[in-house]
Amino acid sequence: MKVKIFDESHEKDLEAQVNNFLSTLSGDVIDIKFSTAISMFGEDQIYCFTAMIIYTS
Repeated sequence: MKVKIFDESHEKDLEAQVNNFLSTLSGDVIDIKFSTAISMFGEDQIYCFTAMIIYTS
C-alpha cells in the first residue's frame, strides 16, 4: 500500500489535484480521507482542504 496526500487552500483546487492523480493511477484505491480546517490570521480566515488517498500500485 501507498499513501498520497494533497493540501490546498481552495476546495476546487483539491478536487482538480485528486481527479488528476486518480486519472493516472494504475492501481486500486483503498480509501480516501478528506479533512477541512479553518484558522484565523488577524481578520482573515485561512482554509485548508486536505485529502489522503490510500492505494495499491
